[in-house]
Amino acid sequence: MSLFVIADLHLSLGTDKPMDVFRGWQDYVQRLEENWRASVAPEDTIVIAGDISWAMRLEDCQRDFAFIHSLPGQKLLMKGNHDYWWNTRSKIDRFLSANGFDTLHIMHNCGYRVGDRAICGTRGWLYNSETEEDRKIVSREAGRLLASMAEAKALGGQLTAFLHYPPLYGGMECREILDILVENKVSDCYFGHIHGQYAAQKALTGSYKGVKMHLISCDYVNFKPVKVGDIAG
Repeated sequence: MSLFVIADLHLSLGTDKPMDVFRGWQDYVQRLEENWRASVAPEDTIVIAGDISWAMRLEDCQRDFAFIHSLPGQKLLMKGNHDYWWNTRSKIDRFLSANGFDTLHIMHNCGYRVGDRAICGTRGWLYNSETEEDRKIVSREAGRLLASMAEAKALGGQLTAFLHYPPLYGGMECREILDILVENKVSDCYFGHIHGQYAAQKALTGSYKGVKMHLISCDYVNFKPVKVGDIAG
C-alpha cells in the first residue's frame, strides 16, 4: 500500500477549456491516465491537491469526477483557486454518493490516517500585498489547516501536509502557514499551483526549518503521480 500525490489536473471533460493549447500539455489526459495506471494500485491512496476541474458548477463535474473515479486508488480531493465548483462538504459528499463515486473523498477541515501517515491540508494562500482581505483569507486558511491537523493528529501517524498554494514563492511567503508547519513538526509539505519551469525555479523545494517542501503540479511532475512513500498498516 502506498500514498501518492499530484495537483492541478485542470480537467475539462465536461466543459470547453482544454489545457492542450498550452505548451507541454498536449494529450495530457491520456498521459495522466497511462502514468496513473502504471503507478497507482487499487489499494493505494492519492491526494489531489487542488485545481481539479474547470467546471463552474458541481453538477458539471460529473465527467471529470467519473474519469478520476475510474482510475485506481482512493482519492482525497482538495480545493484549489480554480475549483469554482467547490461547495459545502455536505453538498459535495451528497453529489459523490448520488453518482456512485465512492473512491472520491473530500479533505476540507478534516484529516485522514493513511497507513502510518497523518494526512492534513488546506488550499493555503500567498500574500501579493498585505491587504485586509489578504489577512482575512490567511486567517481562514490557517484555521482550516489547524482543524485538519488536529483531526489528523488524533488519528495518529507521521504528520504530512498538503496545500494548493506554495507557502513560499519568490519574495512572497505565508508566515502563518509556515509557522503552523514548523511548530507542529510536519515532516513533508506538498503543494501545487505553480506551472512552467521558469516559475518553478521560484518555488522553494528542499528543507525549510526541518519541513521538506515538494512541488507536485501536474506538468512539473510530467503528469505522473508522486509517491509520498510506502506506508505500513
